[in-house]
Parts: sequence; structure tokens; C-alpha cells
Amino acid sequence: MRIPNDPKLLALTDELDRLERKQLSAFAAFSRDGVRRLPEAEEFADYRQAFAIDGDRILHSRAYTRYIDKTQVFYMINNDHVTHRVLHVQLVSKVARTIGRFLRLNEDLIEAIALGHDIGHPPFGHDGEMLLDGLCRSHGLPSFQHNLQSVRFLEHIEKKGRGWNLTLQTLDGIMCHDGEIHNQTLTPEREKTFSDFDRQLREKSVNKKFELVPMTMEGCVVRFSDTIAYIGRDIEDAIELEIIKRSDIPAPCRAVLGDTNGTIVYRLVTDLIANSIDSDTVAFSPEISEALRALKVFNYQYIYMNPVIKKDFDKIANCYQVLFESYLEQIEQKKNNSPIYGGFMREMEGDCGGRPQAAAMVRDFMAGMTDDYFLNQAGLLGCEVPVKS
Repeated sequence: MRIPNDPKLLALTDELDRLERKQLSAFAAFSRDGVRRLPEAEEFADYRQAFAIDGDRILHSRAYTRYIDKTQVFYMINNDHVTHRVLHVQLVSKVARTIGRFLRLNEDLIEAIALGHDIGHPPFGHDGEMLLDGLCRSHGLPSFQHNLQSVRFLEHIEKKGRGWNLTLQTLDGIMCHDGEIHNQTLTPEREKTFSDFDRQLREKSVNKKFELVPMTMEGCVVRFSDTIAYIGRDIEDAIELEIIKRSDIPAPCRAVLGDTNGTIVYRLVTDLIANSIDSDTVAFSPEISEALRALKVFNYQYIYMNPVIKKDFDKIANCYQVLFESYLEQIEQKKNNSPIYGGFMREMEGDCGGRPQAAAMVRDFMAGMTDDYFLNQAGLLGCEVPVKS
């Protein structure tokens, strides 16, 4: 049943749209230009601006709720002060909105992209992503990439497979957020259509090296903010866990960026704003960009690839293998009382039909799991599961 909109509220929406044109940068994405793949059903028409609607839909999605128990970097750690995925996306949103405010960009779009950018992450962070990628490839599926899976959840899995009908600008920012690539500058690829978006998503799924560039300045800001939000925070977490010492941070990086998360974030944000004002490009200065690149190298060598944080990797890898094969067998044998039927497939419209599609269902089910649910299911299948320490 459609709830009629108050004409006064609709008039205020028109006024907000006019204010955007007046107050935001000429390079910003305007809410009135938000484009959706499908026309909105009559009951969903309301007075909110397009990108604000996107942010609300993502925040109320089932996938967003599961952020609460997903690894950021450190898994199986019994320490409540170590960053989890839910905090990371909030930090990205805050950093990006700060940058966007000073560049006079659309903060609603920034928030929507930031909140949704990691929804496709599987259990146990990037190690889990690597394991699930290998299983997908061995079962004839395209490579698993969490940014593409984020789009899949929001477009094809949420709401019993109907998706949230988000705007192209939001979906594009989520797809293109890849913070692993180091860029000094990013200039938006404007004028994308949904056809361009779909083509790029297909190309990326078969070629991981295919470089995606956001279509909006807001998407570019979130992509940089992803790195800004994690680079110093991961260092603080590693120091908290006594994996590294603050003095281990390379001296050239300390000299330019500082040696605490607060100073690192402040200097990166300040430099990005200063080098992007009144420009159609988001950019770091060469000095800051090089210091950030070197700090990324340090983090990879001394934190992300450190054997100390991978002590449970073999157990988790075996759990991934066992769960994937077990769920695939359950689908093929049509075990309607199995977890993948009861917890996932019954909510989807249509039939899986065929082994490749069954494998895709398993991929989607496992990617959506929280860490604890994953371990619980693996334990029920007789796997040796790691214990937090």
C-alpha cells in the first residue's frame, strides 16, 4: 500500500536539489541525476533524494548486518579492540565524507558507496577471499572478487533475489573501490551507462588485472579513503597484538606521514584535499603518494603476510574445502533440510539448475557467512576448527 507523500516534503526535496546545484562543486554527482536499472514501484516513491535512499537501503540490508562478525585483517584473535569489518566500513565512510565535504561533493553518495563497498567479503578477510577464489575457479566459475560479490549481493541476492535497485553511481563506486591498487591520481570515467557497468563487471570477473575507474568523484574519494582508513589502523592493531613495534615503521614513512593512525590519517586526508580542490581529479602529492606506497609495502611484508597471523590458515583452508564440497553435494542430492536450502536457497526465486549454477549458489552462500557461522557449520561437518586465542 502506497503512503502518499506530503506535498510540503516534496517541495523541500526540490529545494534540496536546487541547493545541491548551487553549493556543490561542478564536478560533484547531483542527486537528481541518480539513475536506477529499473523504474521504482509506486509504493517506493518518496521524498528522499536518490543517493540517500541508496544509503538507507544498504544500511537495512541483511548483508550489512553480517558485517558485525567478519574479519578485517586479524582472525581468531580474542581481543575486542582489534578492528572488524563493520568498524572499517564506518571509518571509510567518515574519512570519505570529510574529504567530500571540503571538495564540495555529494556526501550521500559517498556514504552509500562506503557502507556497501565490502559487503561481498567472505569470512576471514582476504585469506578467505583467496580460498574462495580458488574453489570457484576449480568449479568452473569466474574468479571470486569481493567488490564484484558486493554488487551481486546488492543487485541479485538481497530481497529474495530481487535486489535493492540501487543507482548506477552507487553500484559503480562499490564495484570500482579496489583499494589494493596504488594510484597517485584518479580521474572519473564519466558518462557510464548500465551497459558499460555490466560490461566492465564481466571483464573484471575474467581478468583480475582489468583496472576499474569510478564514474564519479565520490567513487574516487571512497577508493582512496578505503586505503586511508585501513593503512594506519592495521598498524595500530598489529602493535596492540605485539606483532610489530612502532619503531618498525620505516623512517622515511614516519618522517612524511607520522607513526600513529591519527597522524597518518590526518596527513593523508589533508594532502588529498589540498591537491584536489576545484579539480576534476582526486590526487595525492607525489611525496605523500610515495610514502603511502612504501607504507603499503611495509604492511604487506610485516603484517598481512606475517606467519604469526596465519597460524590457523591451514585449518580454515580445509574448512572452506569441506564446506564447499558438502554444500554442492547437498544441492545435487536435493537435501531440502540442509543449511544451504534452509538458510539461503528457499529465499531465492527460481531454481539453481545445473552444476555451474549450483556452485554459484554455494559461492554466494559461503560469501555471506559470518566468521562464527562458518566455523559452526564446519564443526558440524567434522572439521577441526581453530579456537580464538
